[in-house]
Amino acid sequence: MTMREQEMQDLIRQVVEGMFGQEKDGKVRRFQELNPYAQKGQIVFAGSSLMEHFPIYEMLLNRKLPYIIYNRGIGGYTTGELLDHLETCVLELEPGAVFLNIGTNDMNGNDYVLSEFLERYEKIVMTIRKRLPEAKLFLLAFYPVNQDAAPDPNAREAFRYRTNERIQEANQEIRKLADRYQASYLDLNAGLTDEDGNLKRELTIDGVHMHMEGYRIVMENLAPVLKSLAEALK
Repeated sequence: MTMREQEMQDLIRQVVEGMFGQEKDGKVRRFQELNPYAQKGQIVFAGSSLMEHFPIYEMLLNRKLPYIIYNRGIGGYTTGELLDHLETCVLELEPGAVFLNIGTNDMNGNDYVLSEFLERYEKIVMTIRKRLPEAKLFLLAFYPVNQDAAPDPNAREAFRYRTNERIQEANQEIRKLADRYQASYLDLNAGLTDEDGNLKRELTIDGVHMHMEGYRIVMENLAPVLKSLAEALK
Protein backbone atom coordinates (compact mmCIF):
# COMPACT_ATOMS: atom_id res chain seq x y z
CA MET A 1 0.00 0.00 0.00
CA THR A 2 1.37 3.41 -0.96
CA MET A 3 1.48 6.36 1.43
CA ARG A 4 -1.29 8.04 -0.58
CA GLU A 5 -3.52 4.95 -0.28
CA GLN A 6 -2.86 4.80 3.46
CA GLU A 7 -3.77 8.46 3.82
CA MET A 8 -7.02 7.88 1.95
CA GLN A 9 -7.89 4.89 4.16
CA ASP A 10 -7.17 6.92 7.29
CA LEU A 11 -9.38 9.75 5.99
CA ILE A 12 -12.25 7.37 5.20
CA ARG A 13 -11.92 5.79 8.65
CA GLN A 14 -12.07 9.20 10.31
CA VAL A 15 -15.19 10.13 8.36
CA VAL A 16 -16.90 6.82 9.23
CA GLU A 17 -15.96 7.14 12.91
CA GLY A 18 -17.30 10.69 12.93
CA MET A 19 -20.60 9.59 11.43
CA PHE A 20 -20.80 6.65 13.86
CA GLY A 21 -20.11 9.02 16.76
CA GLN A 22 -22.97 11.27 15.65
CA GLU A 23 -25.26 8.24 15.48
CA LYS A 24 -24.34 7.19 19.02
CA ASP A 25 -24.85 10.72 20.32
CA GLY A 26 -28.27 10.77 18.67
CA LYS A 27 -29.29 7.60 20.48
CA VAL A 28 -28.21 9.06 23.81
CA ARG A 29 -30.31 12.16 23.17
CA ARG A 30 -33.29 9.99 22.25
CA PHE A 31 -32.93 8.01 25.49
CA GLN A 32 -32.74 11.28 27.43
CA GLU A 33 -36.04 12.30 25.88
CA LEU A 34 -37.66 8.91 26.52
CA ASN A 35 -36.49 8.36 30.10
CA PRO A 36 -38.98 10.73 31.77
CA TYR A 37 -41.78 8.51 30.42
CA ALA A 38 -40.27 5.27 31.74
CA GLN A 39 -41.64 3.49 34.79
CA LYS A 40 -39.26 3.16 37.73
CA GLY A 41 -38.38 -0.21 39.20
CA GLN A 42 -38.44 -2.10 35.92
CA ILE A 43 -35.60 -3.85 34.00
CA VAL A 44 -32.84 -2.27 31.95
CA PHE A 45 -30.66 -4.01 29.38
CA ALA A 46 -27.55 -1.92 28.64
CA GLY A 47 -24.46 -2.41 26.52
CA SER A 48 -23.28 -2.28 22.92
CA SER A 49 -24.76 -3.52 19.63
CA LEU A 50 -24.98 -7.11 20.91
CA MET A 51 -27.51 -5.77 23.40
CA GLU A 52 -29.10 -3.18 21.14
CA HIS A 53 -29.86 -5.81 18.48
CA PHE A 54 -31.47 -8.18 20.98
CA PRO A 55 -35.17 -8.10 19.90
CA ILE A 56 -36.32 -8.64 23.44
CA TYR A 57 -39.61 -6.73 23.08
CA GLU A 58 -40.89 -8.98 20.32
CA MET A 59 -39.61 -12.14 21.94
CA LEU A 60 -41.38 -11.38 25.21
CA LEU A 61 -44.77 -10.39 23.79
CA ASN A 62 -46.31 -13.83 24.36
CA ARG A 63 -44.74 -14.46 27.76
CA LYS A 64 -46.90 -11.91 29.60
CA LEU A 65 -44.26 -11.01 32.17
CA PRO A 66 -45.44 -8.44 34.75
CA TYR A 67 -42.73 -5.87 34.13
CA ILE A 68 -41.26 -3.68 31.41
CA ILE A 69 -37.84 -4.11 29.84
CA TYR A 70 -36.02 -1.05 28.52
CA ASN A 71 -33.24 -1.76 26.03
CA ARG A 72 -30.54 0.91 26.29
CA GLY A 73 -27.89 -0.80 24.16
CA ILE A 74 -25.95 1.44 21.76
CA GLY A 75 -24.06 -0.04 18.83
CA GLY A 76 -20.31 0.58 18.95
CA TYR A 77 -20.26 1.46 22.65
CA THR A 78 -17.23 0.72 24.78
CA THR A 79 -16.96 0.52 28.56
CA GLY A 80 -15.67 4.10 28.61
CA GLU A 81 -18.65 5.40 26.64
CA LEU A 82 -21.17 3.57 28.80
CA LEU A 83 -19.44 4.91 31.89
CA ASP A 84 -19.72 8.44 30.50
CA HIS A 85 -23.45 7.99 29.81
CA LEU A 86 -24.42 5.63 32.62
CA GLU A 87 -26.85 8.20 33.98
CA THR A 88 -28.90 8.12 30.77
CA CYS A 89 -28.54 4.44 29.93
CA VAL A 90 -29.17 3.01 33.42
CA LEU A 91 -29.29 5.20 36.52
CA GLU A 92 -31.97 7.68 35.47
CA LEU A 93 -34.41 4.81 34.99
CA GLU A 94 -33.99 3.64 38.62
CA PRO A 95 -34.47 0.00 37.57
CA GLY A 96 -35.14 -2.95 39.83
CA ALA A 97 -32.79 -5.08 37.72
CA VAL A 98 -29.93 -4.36 35.32
CA PHE A 99 -28.43 -6.66 32.67
CA LEU A 100 -25.02 -5.62 31.30
CA ASN A 101 -23.27 -6.76 28.12
CA ILE A 102 -20.51 -4.25 27.47
CA GLY A 103 -16.87 -4.50 26.55
CA THR A 104 -16.33 -6.46 23.37
CA ASN A 105 -15.70 -3.25 21.41
CA ASP A 106 -12.85 -2.53 23.82
CA MET A 107 -11.18 -5.68 22.47
CA ASN A 108 -11.18 -4.60 18.82
CA GLY A 109 -7.75 -2.94 18.71
CA ASN A 110 -4.19 -4.08 19.25
CA ASP A 111 -3.94 -1.54 22.09
CA TYR A 112 -6.41 -3.48 24.25
CA VAL A 113 -5.18 -4.09 27.80
CA LEU A 114 -7.22 -6.44 29.98
CA SER A 115 -6.43 -4.66 33.27
CA GLU A 116 -7.50 -1.27 31.86
CA PHE A 117 -10.70 -2.75 30.45
CA LEU A 118 -11.51 -4.35 33.81
CA GLU A 119 -10.90 -1.08 35.62
CA ARG A 120 -13.52 0.66 33.50
CA TYR A 121 -15.93 -2.26 33.77
CA GLU A 122 -15.57 -2.30 37.55
CA LYS A 123 -16.30 1.44 37.72
CA ILE A 124 -19.59 0.77 35.92
CA VAL A 125 -20.48 -1.97 38.40
CA MET A 126 -19.40 0.12 41.41
CA THR A 127 -21.46 3.10 40.27
CA ILE A 128 -24.57 0.99 39.76
CA ARG A 129 -24.09 -0.63 43.16
CA LYS A 130 -23.66 2.77 44.83
CA ARG A 131 -26.59 4.49 43.15
CA LEU A 132 -28.93 1.48 42.96
CA PRO A 133 -28.03 -0.63 45.99
CA GLU A 134 -31.27 -2.64 45.89
CA ALA A 135 -31.21 -3.41 42.18
CA LYS A 136 -30.48 -6.93 41.02
CA LEU A 137 -27.40 -6.85 38.81
CA PHE A 138 -26.61 -9.39 36.08
CA LEU A 139 -23.27 -9.44 34.25
CA LEU A 140 -23.57 -11.32 30.97
CA ALA A 141 -20.77 -13.47 29.63
CA PHE A 142 -19.64 -12.26 26.22
CA TYR A 143 -20.87 -14.25 23.26
CA PRO A 144 -18.35 -16.28 21.26
CA VAL A 145 -17.19 -15.19 17.80
CA ASN A 146 -16.32 -16.94 14.56
CA GLN A 147 -13.81 -14.98 12.51
CA ASP A 148 -13.87 -17.52 9.68
CA ALA A 149 -17.58 -16.79 9.17
CA ALA A 150 -17.01 -13.13 8.26
CA PRO A 151 -18.39 -12.58 4.74
CA ASP A 152 -15.59 -10.37 3.43
CA PRO A 153 -12.01 -9.33 4.26
CA ASN A 154 -13.11 -5.95 5.62
CA ALA A 155 -15.33 -7.61 8.22
CA ARG A 156 -12.54 -9.98 9.21
CA GLU A 157 -10.15 -7.06 9.54
CA ALA A 158 -12.60 -5.04 11.64
CA PHE A 159 -12.93 -7.79 14.23
CA ARG A 160 -9.60 -9.61 13.95
CA TYR A 161 -8.49 -8.66 17.47
CA ARG A 162 -11.77 -9.76 19.06
CA THR A 163 -10.83 -13.39 19.57
CA ASN A 164 -12.42 -16.13 21.63
CA GLU A 165 -9.24 -16.21 23.68
CA ARG A 166 -9.70 -12.57 24.69
CA ILE A 167 -13.38 -13.16 25.32
CA GLN A 168 -12.81 -16.18 27.55
CA GLU A 169 -10.11 -14.36 29.50
CA ALA A 170 -12.44 -11.40 30.07
CA ASN A 171 -15.34 -13.66 31.03
CA GLN A 172 -13.26 -15.28 33.77
CA GLU A 173 -12.50 -11.88 35.27
CA ILE A 174 -16.10 -10.67 34.99
CA ARG A 175 -17.22 -13.75 36.88
CA LYS A 176 -14.87 -12.70 39.69
CA LEU A 177 -16.29 -9.16 39.62
CA ALA A 178 -19.79 -10.56 39.92
CA ASP A 179 -18.79 -12.46 43.06
CA ARG A 180 -17.07 -9.40 44.49
CA TYR A 181 -20.10 -7.13 44.03
CA GLN A 182 -22.86 -9.63 44.83
CA ALA A 183 -24.01 -9.64 41.21
CA SER A 184 -25.10 -12.62 39.13
CA TYR A 185 -22.84 -13.83 36.32
CA LEU A 186 -24.96 -15.11 33.42
CA ASP A 187 -23.51 -17.37 30.75
CA LEU A 188 -26.21 -17.61 28.06
CA ASN A 189 -23.97 -19.21 25.45
CA ALA A 190 -25.28 -22.79 25.60
CA GLY A 191 -26.29 -23.79 22.07
CA LEU A 192 -24.40 -20.97 20.35
CA THR A 193 -21.06 -22.71 19.82
CA ASP A 194 -19.81 -25.35 17.41
CA GLU A 195 -17.51 -28.26 18.31
CA ASP A 196 -14.49 -25.91 18.25
CA GLY A 197 -16.04 -23.37 20.62
CA ASN A 198 -16.75 -20.83 17.88
CA LEU A 199 -20.05 -19.09 17.27
CA LYS A 200 -21.98 -21.35 14.90
CA ARG A 201 -21.60 -20.15 11.33
CA GLU A 202 -25.34 -20.32 10.65
CA LEU A 203 -26.09 -18.05 13.61
CA THR A 204 -23.84 -15.14 12.71
CA ILE A 205 -24.08 -12.26 10.27
CA ASP A 206 -20.44 -11.19 10.24
CA GLY A 207 -18.65 -13.52 12.65
CA VAL A 208 -19.66 -11.38 15.65
CA HIS A 209 -23.29 -10.21 15.41
CA MET A 210 -26.11 -12.75 15.41
CA HIS A 211 -29.15 -13.54 13.34
CA MET A 212 -32.51 -13.81 15.11
CA GLU A 213 -32.04 -17.55 15.59
CA GLY A 214 -29.00 -16.83 17.73
CA TYR A 215 -31.00 -14.45 19.89
CA ARG A 216 -33.81 -17.01 20.13
CA ILE A 217 -31.30 -19.40 21.74
CA VAL A 218 -30.13 -16.65 24.08
CA MET A 219 -33.73 -15.91 25.05
CA GLU A 220 -34.42 -19.55 25.88
CA ASN A 221 -31.36 -19.57 28.14
CA LEU A 222 -32.44 -16.30 29.71
CA ALA A 223 -36.12 -17.19 30.18
CA PRO A 224 -35.77 -18.88 33.63
CA VAL A 225 -34.02 -15.77 34.99
CA LEU A 226 -36.70 -13.45 33.63
CA LYS A 227 -39.38 -15.70 35.08
CA SER A 228 -37.77 -15.60 38.53
CA LEU A 229 -37.69 -11.79 38.38
CA ALA A 230 -41.46 -11.72 37.99
CA GLU A 231 -41.75 -12.63 41.67
CA ALA A 232 -38.74 -10.65 42.88
CA LEU A 233 -39.87 -7.36 41.35
CA LYS A 234 -43.46 -7.46 42.62
